[in-house]
Amino acid sequence: MVVLIVALVVVLVMLAAVARTVRIVPQARAGIVERLGRYSRTLNPGLAILLPFVDRLKPLIDLREQVVSFPPQPVITEDNLVVQIDTVLYFTVTDPRSATYEIANPLQGIEQITVTTLRNVVGGMTLETALTSRDHVNATLRGVLDEATGKWGIRINRVEIKSIDPPGSIQEAMEKQMRADRDKRAAILNAEGVKQSQILTAEGEKQAAVLKAEGAKQAAILRAEGDAKAIDTVFTAIHNGKPDQELLSYQYLQVLPQLAQGSANKVFVIPSEFTDAFSGIGKALGGSRAASLPAGDGDGNDRALAAGDGPDPAPGS
Repeated sequence: MVVLIVALVVVLVMLAAVARTVRIVPQARAGIVERLGRYSRTLNPGLAILLPFVDRLKPLIDLREQVVSFPPQPVITEDNLVVQIDTVLYFTVTDPRSATYEIANPLQGIEQITVTTLRNVVGGMTLETALTSRDHVNATLRGVLDEATGKWGIRINRVEIKSIDPPGSIQEAMEKQMRADRDKRAAILNAEGVKQSQILTAEGEKQAAVLKAEGAKQAAILRAEGDAKAIDTVFTAIHNGKPDQELLSYQYLQVLPQLAQGSANKVFVIPSEFTDAFSGIGKALGGSRAASLPAGDGDGNDRALAAGDGPDPAPGS
């Protein structure tokens, strides 16, 4: 029985020794080996052999890129406003030994450096500048953190400001300001549209008036040329035909009714030339009658009329 117990103890010791001797390090991990309390070596991924009860393997270190989000930190801006800034940090362990022995708590150290750097950078900016200068703040934070964490065996890949939250009253005032700016821009755009519309309308009316004037001008010129040609043709025809006084008087009498037409003519005054024209017509008619009578009768009547002879007056006249 005692032999069996001793055998079991020996087996258990051997298993524990084997378990402490053979270690497997996964990919993207690193192990720090201490021998008798002092740093011995860094284990790479794969199979590793340790001296049992002499070497001690510390917790494995993740070599992949890690992401840590810090809680919102209050920061006072240059215009004395307290804003809550939430940051996200991306980092990678490049030297497991330095990350193990140079600092006790790397994440806490990174967080404190981030807070102090944020207060220094954002404290020199106004709220509006801080809201529109995130890239500048990110670059400044990354430079400061990378310089501070270099000796810790940590590389800062990227720092991002996740949110900048001003007080509620400031947010309400900013929303009112943005709404007023939008209304202003909308009013300006509307006024510009009305202005352009009025300008285009005026330009169109101007061009239309110019074209109408040009058309009226061309029509007047063509009408005047036609009237001139008509007058010239009539004038030439009249002079070539050599009209006598009787024809002109007849034409004058034909025009008189046209002169009397019109709604504005209430009283028509017969011109003095009417008697001359009528006498000319009378002479023309008398000449044509004399030409149609026999020669003897015509001479006797003419002489009687010329001498003033006529029928005897009635008795008592």
